[in-house]
Amino acid sequence: MRAESDERGRVAQSAAGTPATGDAHQTDHGERPLGSRAPDFVKARRTLHLSWQVGVFLIGLAVVVLGVIMLPLPGPGWFVIFAGMAIWATEFVWAQLVLRWTKRKVTEAAQRALDPRVRRRNMILTITGLVITGALAVVYVWKFGLVMPWKITQ
Repeated sequence: MRAESDERGRVAQSAAGTPATGDAHQTDHGERPLGSRAPDFVKARRTLHLSWQVGVFLIGLAVVVLGVIMLPLPGPGWFVIFAGMAIWATEFVWAQLVLRWTKRKVTEAAQRALDPRVRRRNMILTITGLVITGALAVVYVWKFGLVMPWKITQ
């Protein structure tokens, strides 16, 4: 198992560009190196590490499935899905890469949303929508009064 852990360390080192000797190391971009976050005594034993990975996968899967169920129902579906991905990312490189990509895209979208031209456009569209909705409400009340639409007999 030690050879496999060393190989993971080399993969993490080459992917991140920094030494992958511990959790405290950061890459140049402030990101942690790729690879397992399991304690060293777990990584030292192959069967224990495999059991650890299966447990992390099942717990992450349960959380992701719960999040998918919450998508059409009331609840923080996307937040729970990303929490499940974060659980997987403690052990699996593919989940770490997905979370990094997602974080990068969310950051880019937030930067675009803060652009003054985009904010001005969004404000104009919001105000226009509110004015149109208000005008329709005034016309409805003027024509029918304060009666619910399903109780109008005309």
